Amino acid sequence: MRKLLPLIGTPSDSHPGGRSAMTCRFRCGDACFHEVPNTSSNEYVGDVIAGALSRRSMMRAAAVVTVAAAGAGAVGVAQAPQAAAVPAAAAREAARSKSKGARGLRFVPVAPNTADAVTVPDGYRQNVVIRWGEPILRGAPAFDPEKQSAKAQAGQFGYNCDFLALLPLPGERGRQLLVANHEYTDEVLMFRGYDAANPTREQVEIAWAAHGLSAVVVEEDRRSGRLTAVSRHQLNRRVTATTEFRLTGPVAGSDLVKTSADPSGTKVLGTLNNCSGGVTPWGTTLHGEENFNQYFANSSRATDKRYGIGTGATERKWERFDKRFDVAQEPNEVHRFGYVVEFDPYDPASTPRKHTALGRFKHEAATVRLTHDGRPVVYSGDDERFDYFYKFVSSKRMKHGTSRSVREHNLSLLDEGTLYVAKLTGDSPAIEIDGTGKLPNDGEFDGSGQWIPLATATAKGAVSHVEGMTAEEVFVFTRLAGDKVGATKMDRPEDIEPNPVTGKVYVALTNNSNRGVGANPKADEANPRHANKHGHVLELTERWNRPESTKFAWSLFLVAGDPEDPATYFAGFPKEGVSPISCPDNVAFDPYGNLWISTDGAQLGSHDGLFGVATRGERRGELKQFLTVPKGAETCGPIIQERRVLVAVQHPGEIDGASVEKPASTWPDGPGTYVRPAVVSVWRADGCDIGV
Repeated sequence: MRKLLPLIGTPSDSHPGGRSAMTCRFRCGDACFHEVPNTSSNEYVGDVIAGALSRRSMMRAAAVVTVAAAGAGAVGVAQAPQAAAVPAAAAREAARSKSKGARGLRFVPVAPNTADAVTVPDGYRQNVVIRWGEPILRGAPAFDPEKQSAKAQAGQFGYNCDFLALLPLPGERGRQLLVANHEYTDEVLMFRGYDAANPTREQVEIAWAAHGLSAVVVEEDRRSGRLTAVSRHQLNRRVTATTEFRLTGPVAGSDLVKTSADPSGTKVLGTLNNCSGGVTPWGTTLHGEENFNQYFANSSRATDKRYGIGTGATERKWERFDKRFDVAQEPNEVHRFGYVVEFDPYDPASTPRKHTALGRFKHEAATVRLTHDGRPVVYSGDDERFDYFYKFVSSKRMKHGTSRSVREHNLSLLDEGTLYVAKLTGDSPAIEIDGTGKLPNDGEFDGSGQWIPLATATAKGAVSHVEGMTAEEVFVFTRLAGDKVGATKMDRPEDIEPNPVTGKVYVALTNNSNRGVGANPKADEANPRHANKHGHVLELTERWNRPESTKFAWSLFLVAGDPEDPATYFAGFPKEGVSPISCPDNVAFDPYGNLWISTDGAQLGSHDGLFGVATRGERRGELKQFLTVPKGAETCGPIIQERRVLVAVQHPGEIDGASVEKPASTWPDGPGTYVRPAVVSVWRADGCDIGV
């Protein structure tokens, strides 16, 4: 029987999703401890999916294939308890059985553990591709944590990498272009002797420079498989909290975004809290501005409250050094954040854009699928308890080619089109959903949904589809528009990604510790668990498999947690044959259409990790853990190539009470060094494809 580990050096259950108080402070401004921003009375998604969990397990009576979590590849402290010794022949046979699986997932799963290391399967190797502070621009100095400066950081790899993209680099054999988000900074782990009540200007300016994006060329060592950064390449670039951006789309020039520094309402300095993103078919990257609310102080407006913007000082105190972060002094600056950013990594002189037509909310992800006639459709989640997920359908077709005119046309594709929000409906009578997980009379668990139009942007102007709101208001106060049209409340919609093989869309819902608390929807009406601390994954199928459709079908694909808990579900696969998983966050796909899931704040006693799960065939739902990350870290930005897996190891060592003087982790460079977020590459030691 599987035994889950006790929580060792990790946060208490008092913080949602297993996060430390430090993570809650610096990443999202303690969002989970604030009043739930959505106080509308819309139907809650739990009301239409309750009952799914035990029903699926009752319907499945297939033979059990034992592929439970097994030994792992990278040695670290506090390994999982080991089973009693077995005969060598039996052990070899067990290992062979465990390594079977869907194509792309044929590896021995990593056991749950609390090692202060990146732990990978047997037969795999890893290396750190690039760390916080490594110089990537010409003239940038080597990283010296005791002599940091804003000027140096502006030429060095930023902090807390999240979304990753690897793009081809024609003409440079063995090289690719890596693009990374830098979501937020944790000053307590960046600066020795940091005084949170009195940060210095230099510390604040270093933090500004550590936010944003990095583009850096990486090179493969064909003999070893290692992937390393190429410093000072001509395409290397840093985008920070002070880089100039162009505001585009229906809100550009609006009175809602004009400030004293920018009376035109078209130029914005910087991008903040970039979380997940996407890659466009025309060769750019998209980045979602997520918890931007935490950077703005002294608000008193109801519209700001809906976005979780506070009435007092911020954690970082940036408003002391730049009035644009003080809502009382610059009320419109906050309206210039919360968008999808488009970045052209092939043109170091280009100005990044913020596309207002995709709406303003806490964007998690911006993934693209083309319609049959070449129009991009962008999916995005709003990462908040009881908030919504959206899609944008462009009215313009993508052009092919590399000329400047073609490039400029494609950069405008996300400025015209219609923004939609999702409403889900169950297919069973409400009376049959009693909150216990009892099987409805129809013996099935699925439902339908519709995309409700919010506003349409055109070259001649924009039109609102929401009564009582102008188009500009819909695009700036998108959450309120979703409230008005009755969108379905979700449990923290995070990454959303279409499967490139099947076209089905997968929505990661990380958790919701507030379900059933106070006036929020009660747990006995949402699903059998009294609190959704482990999260789940929805599978969505657009009508006729056309991404521009306004109708869809949906079903429950995974309900996370310990497989031994009856309130879990793995697409019908026997639960004895899967790895435990908690708090799904980022998702990606391998070349075979398998879904890969990274976790954030796992509540099962093990560190966060990366998991692969088959989405079709007889092994649909077979979920296997591929790696775990160090103490206090979150797994982000997975990229699954044929021969390589990349992950961003975000906020290692971010555990309550930790500091430079008292580190909770010594990853990646060992004792006596600063803990540093980094990008890690994993490959098979024999050079063959991943998981085959």
